[in-house]
Amino acid sequence: MTDTLIDRRDLAFQLYEVLDTASLTARERFSEHSRETFDAVIETADRMARDKFATHNSAADKDEPRFVNGQVEMLPEVKDAFRAYAEAGFIAGRYDYELGGMQLPESVMAACNGFFTAANPGTAGYPFLTTAAANLIRVFGNDQQKATFLPHMLSGRFTGTMALTEPHAGSSLADIRTSATPTDGGHYLIKGAKIYISGGDQSITDNIIHMVLARIKGAPAGVRGISLFIVPKVLVDADGNPQQRNGVALAGLIHKLGYRGTTSTALSFGDDAPCHGYLVGEPHQGLKYMFQMMNEARLGVGFGAAVIGYRGYLHSLDYARERLQGRRLAEKNPDAPQVPIIEHADVRRMLLAQKAYCEGGLALCLYGARLVDDQHTHPDPQKRLEAGKLLDLLTPVMKAWPSEFGPKANDLAIQVYGGAGYTREYPVEQCWRDNRLNPIHEGTNGIQALDLLGRKIWQDQSHGLQLLMQAMQVDLEAATTARCQQWALSLSETLQQAVKVTQSLGKTLMQDSPDRVLANASVYLHLFGHIVVAWMWLRQANAAAKALADAATDDDRHFYQGKLQAAQYFFHWELPTVAQDLVLLRNQDDTCLNMQADWF
Repeated sequence: MTDTLIDRRDLAFQLYEVLDTASLTARERFSEHSRETFDAVIETADRMARDKFATHNSAADKDEPRFVNGQVEMLPEVKDAFRAYAEAGFIAGRYDYELGGMQLPESVMAACNGFFTAANPGTAGYPFLTTAAANLIRVFGNDQQKATFLPHMLSGRFTGTMALTEPHAGSSLADIRTSATPTDGGHYLIKGAKIYISGGDQSITDNIIHMVLARIKGAPAGVRGISLFIVPKVLVDADGNPQQRNGVALAGLIHKLGYRGTTSTALSFGDDAPCHGYLVGEPHQGLKYMFQMMNEARLGVGFGAAVIGYRGYLHSLDYARERLQGRRLAEKNPDAPQVPIIEHADVRRMLLAQKAYCEGGLALCLYGARLVDDQHTHPDPQKRLEAGKLLDLLTPVMKAWPSEFGPKANDLAIQVYGGAGYTREYPVEQCWRDNRLNPIHEGTNGIQALDLLGRKIWQDQSHGLQLLMQAMQVDLEAATTARCQQWALSLSETLQQAVKVTQSLGKTLMQDSPDRVLANASVYLHLFGHIVVAWMWLRQANAAAKALADAATDDDRHFYQGKLQAAQYFFHWELPTVAQDLVLLRNQDDTCLNMQADWF
């Protein structure tokens, strides 16, 4: 079995030939870096992911965390890997030098974290959540909160979580009941229960910083009455030194299909002892603050789905090259040597679909990371604003598309293995189980669809959509070879039809109840996502076609030809599937809307 997590040649192509990541070093924030330093940190991530994370991936899946005497017991290798990650500076990698960070671009940090997630999604979940929670405190916390918690989270001494979901509410945050009562001591008393809290308890660190949504007594109903609180597992002094246990209790562990290395917990607040929480920012603004962490997490979920799909693809590719079975269809001699199954057209179909999904998803997520870089560091303020709007529009797609098609890639990987793929002796079944969480957490894909069609498309008079079309037009015009021009024409025609459908849906939303339009939001998400990923493939095809003309080695020629063939697959096999989406949306099909509960 291959130990390759992500094809480094592909990653270099995406970062430097498509996204021109090296040009970021001209910006003040990244001026002390070079392509060489970027490559060095990526090499470190790749090596550490293989040496420290991949080595216990299967073991952590089989020997998942246990709830023993009110505490979590887990493999010691998880703690060792987390410590190695933290000591190498990856938790703080994107942060300022003054905070112990490396001031690396998001593009490079996303690439690095891709290796860890591909190697071991369960263990990689702990630092991922910690970084996002720390960033929430960095942006919205007061000076005392930053000084008390940030250094310890960025060093890996503390981990972090996000605590939103409650047993009765699920994704409906407007219905949360966890309460917060102010005290004379400047803190609040938190009372309630949260469920499905990833990393909510563990034996890696001595303290966990929960970012908790709760309602202050007398707050308005619905989402307008939600506030955000820092709730430590262990109370600390101003320097972060532990003082006494806070009233946060582990009520139990939840046993998952996959992603078993990351604890999923039920937590109770204030049941057995007073639970202290510290208000972040202004009262009743908690959901607005938490959306920063949720959107970061959504981008991370999409990236994780892409790289877990990628890992399964590489395993199945390696297997298909080595597994001998059958003969070519034209071979009539039964005594002829068997051939590797990659010689069979249907196996190549499944491998090509995986390549199109995974490399397309990787391109999409790296593009999102580049938008984050542009949003925060582009020298032109207008470009920073536009990058933020484009990122906001595309976040539902960047979460949902890879998390739908990453598991589909893993499903195909199992099929390439045949019966062996369905067994635990081979790694692809775990890839599928781990990846199956990604369409669910951080907002199900159905919620992403509602967010896209119900909100994001129309924000700021659809300025984000206009920016997207302008960006696409640049790459449509850059298609100069005959093959790329053909694909550009196909994408342009599909885009025009999608714009007309969008305008029609917008009129209906303005005039009628949203129910009829939003009943088909998932159809719109598929249409929109496939158009965006087709654009990602056109960008890759343009770069590959240009480089192929000057390729000096067979390896380079094969690489670029593979890119072009995968682009052809997407344009011939995948983009045409949106025709049915267009029909359903044009007709504003009411099949699902009008189905009655009693008819099932």
